[in-house]
Amino acid sequence: MNIDHIILTLIVFLPLAGALLLALLPDRGKTMQWAALAVTLVTFLLTLHLPAHFDNAHTIIFPQCLLGTPYRPCHPIIGFAFEQNVPWIVSPVIHYHLGVDGLSMWLIVLTGLLAPLGVLISWRAIDSRKKLFYVLFLLQQVAMMGIFVSLDMFLYYAFWEMSLVPMTILIAAFGRSEKRRHAAIKYFLYAFIPSGLLLVAMLWLYAQTGTFDLPKLAALAAQHAISPNAAALWIASLGFLVAFSVKIPVFPLHGWLVDAIAEAPTAAVMVLAGKTAIYSILRFSFAIFPEQSHRIAPLMIALAAIGIVYGGLLALVQNDLKKLAAYSTLGQLSFIVLGIFTLTVAGLDGGIYQILNESLAGAALFMLLGLLYERYGTYDMRQYGGLAQKLPWVATMFVLVTLSIIGLPMLNSFVGEFLILSGSMQSTVTNHHLWTAVATSGVILSAAYMLRMIQRVFYCELGPKPQAVAGWDLDAREHLALWPVVALFLAMGLASPLWMRAIDTYGASAASAQVLNRIAIPLCDDTHPCRTILTATPAKEVR
Repeated sequence: MNIDHIILTLIVFLPLAGALLLALLPDRGKTMQWAALAVTLVTFLLTLHLPAHFDNAHTIIFPQCLLGTPYRPCHPIIGFAFEQNVPWIVSPVIHYHLGVDGLSMWLIVLTGLLAPLGVLISWRAIDSRKKLFYVLFLLQQVAMMGIFVSLDMFLYYAFWEMSLVPMTILIAAFGRSEKRRHAAIKYFLYAFIPSGLLLVAMLWLYAQTGTFDLPKLAALAAQHAISPNAAALWIASLGFLVAFSVKIPVFPLHGWLVDAIAEAPTAAVMVLAGKTAIYSILRFSFAIFPEQSHRIAPLMIALAAIGIVYGGLLALVQNDLKKLAAYSTLGQLSFIVLGIFTLTVAGLDGGIYQILNESLAGAALFMLLGLLYERYGTYDMRQYGGLAQKLPWVATMFVLVTLSIIGLPMLNSFVGEFLILSGSMQSTVTNHHLWTAVATSGVILSAAYMLRMIQRVFYCELGPKPQAVAGWDLDAREHLALWPVVALFLAMGLASPLWMRAIDTYGASAASAQVLNRIAIPLCDDTHPCRTILTATPAKEVR
């Protein structure tokens, strides 16, 4: 056994060990901050082992063919790297099954990166009950890492539910106003009630198949062997999709988002929305319910396009910086949903890449908003103005983050947005040209509200708060938290193939699976390689 066999366990449970250590340490001085920073840095270094030793050969598409016929239907099956599969519970059959592929690997690295940045940005902001804050923050890391590596649905569901608890307490205990408990309860109810539907759907799947194992379920789905009851499959797929859509959130299920983001502390809000739920759609909904996902795609694309415009228009009229960022997040996440439900290689690749881009740009924006709040105690844009003269480094960072969010060419978001719009134009979904045009308007809206914010906060006449409060520019710790993210903006814009090599393996396989389940004639025999000829476009071949 080498470290490859246990690396995922180390990544998931090191933050748990760190949380236990912090619970035992005395809460004096900066002890909690330094201990949490050490734990998160070690965890991040462990996550770097994954891309350093990731081999695409582990995840090459290979055909799984039904035996006993001269021409066998072939389905793309994706393998997993760094896999652990240990029997855990005999009845029901539950395994401790972990693994990563091109979809989950970079999300794990991203989560590992954001954790120490969250600690650095909270260094001064959290000055009471520090032990509680950092213990909950590390437990949230455990839950997120567990979601990204779990290949057994029961294990996945345990981490999924676990993620609700620390986040709810963080919002309730460390929110900025008297509305924090209301926001925490709203977030918990919005996320917990649909999770009941997810649990029922999972139990139904187990009753039909006798397994919680995702690769086995995906193989059965590829052979249309989960259940002959099409209505039951459709209802189960909706149970999965609703639970994930609320957590993203997809318009109009975003009722919790603005309140939660407005109240949550900066480190918590950096990981609050989007990543785990979009990943879950890609990992579970698309793998187990490919035909049902294709069927619901037109509705999801329409809702995503509406969400892009809705979020952009509301962000445009906000005076509260946190609410502006919340509606911006809704628009950016809707853009990702549009991409993945195009069910094209370009759309899927762009959507997955945009998860990374949105998370980085959103984290940087929330860090900067938190720094402004530390200095001036308000998120009201009307209280600001002229800050570029007093805080030139803060202004510089805000401009760089704004350029990333609006998708300036050569920066990271441009790549994801371009692929998503390209995939949307290639999609076979009804009215895809219309929804692509609507979504494209979101790019204009994002530029409008972000540049309006920059102008009002930094380049107007000096406002009441800057006149009354001296403030201070970025210190060394804040530079250390922000520059790695800004450097990634440029690196991911200019060197996107470094990330795309792994991502494209998943994107190509997911798109092929949709083709094979919907409009393809499989052709293969003992002497010829498996290939699929599209009936809709016979001149093209999907290998």
